[in-house]
Amino acid sequence: MTQVLSKVEHVKLESQYLRGTLKTELENSQDHFIDTSELLLKFHGIYQQSDRDIRKARKAQGLGALHSFMIRVAIAGGVLSRQQYLELDQLSDKLANSTLRITTRQAIQYHGVLKGGLKPLLKTLEAHRMTSLSACGDVVRNIVACPAPFASMARDEIMKHAFSLSDNLKPRARAYFEVWLDGEKAATLEEGGIEEPLYGASYLPRKFKIAFAFPNDNCVDAYTQDIGIVPVMTGDRLTGFTLIVGGGLGQSHTVKDTHPRLGDPMTTIAPEQLLETVKAIVTVQRDHGRRDDRKYSRMKYLVEAMGIAAFKQKVEEVLGSSLPEPLPLEWLSGDDHLGWFEQGDGKLFLGLFIENGRIKDEARVGLRKAVEQFVPEVRLTPQQNILLCHIEPKDKVALENLLAAHGIALPDTIAPVVRHAMACPAFPTCGLAITEAERALPELIREVQALLEQHNLEADTVAPHIRMTGCPNGCARPYSAEVGLVGRGVNSYAIYLGGSHLGTRLAEVFLDNVKREEMIATLEPLVRNFKATRFEHERFGDYCHRVGFEHLKSLLAA
Repeated sequence: MTQVLSKVEHVKLESQYLRGTLKTELENSQDHFIDTSELLLKFHGIYQQSDRDIRKARKAQGLGALHSFMIRVAIAGGVLSRQQYLELDQLSDKLANSTLRITTRQAIQYHGVLKGGLKPLLKTLEAHRMTSLSACGDVVRNIVACPAPFASMARDEIMKHAFSLSDNLKPRARAYFEVWLDGEKAATLEEGGIEEPLYGASYLPRKFKIAFAFPNDNCVDAYTQDIGIVPVMTGDRLTGFTLIVGGGLGQSHTVKDTHPRLGDPMTTIAPEQLLETVKAIVTVQRDHGRRDDRKYSRMKYLVEAMGIAAFKQKVEEVLGSSLPEPLPLEWLSGDDHLGWFEQGDGKLFLGLFIENGRIKDEARVGLRKAVEQFVPEVRLTPQQNILLCHIEPKDKVALENLLAAHGIALPDTIAPVVRHAMACPAFPTCGLAITEAERALPELIREVQALLEQHNLEADTVAPHIRMTGCPNGCARPYSAEVGLVGRGVNSYAIYLGGSHLGTRLAEVFLDNVKREEMIATLEPLVRNFKATRFEHERFGDYCHRVGFEHLKSLLAA
């Protein structure tokens, strides 16, 4: 039966492969784009936004919203050369709000870009071999990979696979180049050729996320991806990939049956089969994912509805061959590789904590100087932090002194609960935010730190991983955290508990609509009982899962 298409599907189909009227509107005097163009902008890595802090005041003055744009730079595996990082830093001053925002997909976001700055910014990115193409929209998003730069042929090979997937899964239509880079219109469209051989004229039903883990190391949250790719090693050799499919975290508070989901292991394949198998999975989602209601369009709902066996069979039909069963997986760490490490090639790398991923003010100056003087390569992490790579051992002390002079603390001086915390941007830029996240978490997490210290639970082995979002879409991955705080209303949050610090178990709703000022009082009896009754080496998320919510709520009642 033919699906009734959603409004967005019609916009895509009628856009001439994402062109629409973007080029014409870019040249007019308005500070914004019309609604249909706003949808198309996302495929180009751009979100139209307005400053919600001043929206009411402007309305009272009879003024409309003050529009600006968020540009997301897709950086496969989070890997940046020295020159690329420095150029990104300079652009934040020239055309944005003088901050760089690291995302959980190892991308960089600019905020506060004006309409007239879009084209110059994207042209500069292109000149330095960077792009915002497919950083947003109903396509395969930025490919994530474990960023640790330990010297090994296997790690190099894995990163090459990540780069290859990124290149091969980019949209092929020339709209991005025509609108932003003054490129020529592709002849294939005029001649009736296939401009998007993988995506087609309507692209995917919804965004699609892929991440490469490393064996035993789930720093990328592999189970929360549409496809989580886990390398199989034989000794030091890469001999295969296990594919986890059907993960995703977004949901809606008001739409029934929307929910986060962890993916299912589907198959283990040889390295040379990876590209064609991933393309086959994308094709199944393209052809069978729902296009009538975007709330149910993610591949997780397709896998859930079909079951993993039937979904795998569809993939095999596209491939024209059968797929083996998946090998078992084991996880030992979800670490973010913060602190000093020997790379194994005579060089060092330093993982630095960036609170909520926002590089700003004096810290931005310090990082710029550090990269200029000591750091050939920068890598961004899925926890919104940064790795300074390939550092000469002789420069270690000088680099530490430079960072200290600019107020940048080394990770071992930061409380673990603070170091592992994450928040999404939320207010004032995100149009979907219900309440605060990035601006609220720093104060709250230090109150949690004080609570943990009061009960001698501040050590890295027990301090819970806490993540906060301003809405239920899950951009900071709260549903796979030990404690997830999800925006529910103005200054109120749903508290999710019981997730695993390894990313292998979802948290569940413990309490709904808890006010910000009630948060510590709510957590205190749980933390106290955790201290008194925890098993040896037990983490807070595992404790909550073990004792159950009925017991936890009885602690609150008492």
